Amino acid sequence: MIERVDAVVVGAGVVGLAVARALALAGREVIVLEQANAIGTGVSSRNSEVIHAGLYYPTGSLKARLCVAGREQLYDYCREHGVGHQACGKLVVATDETQHDKLEAIAQRAQANGVPVQRLTAAEAVAMEPQLHCTAALLSPATGIVDSHGLMLALQGDLERAGGMVALGSRLEQASVLESKRLLARVESADGAIEIEASTLVNAAGLYACHVARRIRGLDAAHIPQPSWGKGCYFTLSGRSPFSRLIYPVPPAHSLGTHLTLDLGGQAKFGPDYEWLSVDDPDDIDYTVDPARATGFYSDVRRYWPGLPDGALAPGYSGVRPKIHRPDEPMPDWRIDGPAQHGVAGLVNLLGVESPGLTSCLAIGDHVRDLLSNQ
Repeated sequence: MIERVDAVVVGAGVVGLAVARALALAGREVIVLEQANAIGTGVSSRNSEVIHAGLYYPTGSLKARLCVAGREQLYDYCREHGVGHQACGKLVVATDETQHDKLEAIAQRAQANGVPVQRLTAAEAVAMEPQLHCTAALLSPATGIVDSHGLMLALQGDLERAGGMVALGSRLEQASVLESKRLLARVESADGAIEIEASTLVNAAGLYACHVARRIRGLDAAHIPQPSWGKGCYFTLSGRSPFSRLIYPVPPAHSLGTHLTLDLGGQAKFGPDYEWLSVDDPDDIDYTVDPARATGFYSDVRRYWPGLPDGALAPGYSGVRPKIHRPDEPMPDWRIDGPAQHGVAGLVNLLGVESPGLTSCLAIGDHVRDLLSNQ
């Protein structure tokens, strides 16, 4: 027996849930397939929970446009739905004068992206955060933090009230393009295999997105990038944080540096560091945090907080980001590939959607809905 629905979304992380919500609110019958036994167990639960303002991303890119739009949507959504959040602000800091040109470049890009920032002297920054060491800084008042799990529960609730559903423990084994141009998905679950026919299939599988794309018969392999994965570890601070804002160093290549973030309870954590993984399958990822990595954290953090005490850092957790480039290649934009890119009616692949995906989730949902508006 074949089940028939309007839309299938693969992946119940924050992006998949936001996409499914947007489609359901547009009147579509939606089912979300999630191979894990809970929502948001991948990228969505292993990040810094920061609401990014949109400072860093190339002007006009999907990351820049959807982050700026999504940030405003997210703050409104959290207020309306009672999701825990705080617009605590962020300082981006230079710790020596050789970094001032990079800091100014960030300020100019932020302004080009429509993101408010304030240039600060070292004295002005230290007046805000007395434990801080810097030679100059930028204040981003629009940066904040959010309860990511509370957000996902709210998105799931909206989806279900609109008639959609989440099927946990359900893995997309294969999808095929039918002669009718509809899509047929074969799904494995604890109850056995079922087939679902739909007019729309959205691949929002995060770490598994490229693998899921390979299972779609009728999609040319030329439209599927080779995946990579970048792991970052976090360490937590014992005791009370001396900072009330997030502190980010001028970023190195491929990351935003070892920064200080806060949770909604005021607990400080540092990270992530960065490590390219050599695995070929996300199932083989080791999320263990090696306590020995703390050595590098002390060195990095003391550039902007010299007063970090010895022994104050404890292993926290790690997260992994889906990559669609190699370490020696420039970081690309997200790929949100619809029929205009690959020619398959009703299909959207979200590839390499890493940070600021959490911030941008509602805007991504609207973007995917609009791509499929005539499908």
